[in-house]
Amino acid sequence: MIAIENLTKGEVVATRTIDITRADLIRYAGASGDFNPIHWSEATAETAELPGVIAHGMLSMGLAIDLVTEWTNDPSAIIDYQTRFSAMVPVEETTHTANPARPFENPNPGAQLDVVAKIGAINEETNVVRVDLTVTNPNDNNARVLTRAQAQVQL
Repeated sequence: MIAIENLTKGEVVATRTIDITRADLIRYAGASGDFNPIHWSEATAETAELPGVIAHGMLSMGLAIDLVTEWTNDPSAIIDYQTRFSAMVPVEETTHTANPARPFENPNPGAQLDVVAKIGAINEETNVVRVDLTVTNPNDNNARVLTRAQAQVQL
């Protein structure tokens, strides 16, 4: 269990690099019901003048907050989570590098996200901390994918 008195504003509490593949986009589309072809069709993405197939914004948001969920070891501790989407995450095709018999086990990411979770504020009266997330794309000059990504965590 995390003790609020042991936390310091500005302290980095977790970091992670997350790999994203086209197979992840397919799985997310099935789970979310978001079958917009910009998330799986290169031709549609090009027609829409996008840099290629892009990850779902909500997928990026969900992958980022998972870091906080693991840090707290309690998903119910997250009482609020908000962000703004600020950059697309193009997911390159890497299926040709996978074992054709196991396409969903492709070890080659088409995109990556770097996520850093830092304590932004501490309220010892309510036992709530604000965790600020920095979410960047290392393959796009560290473009910020999410801005003002903040989770309120009840400890």
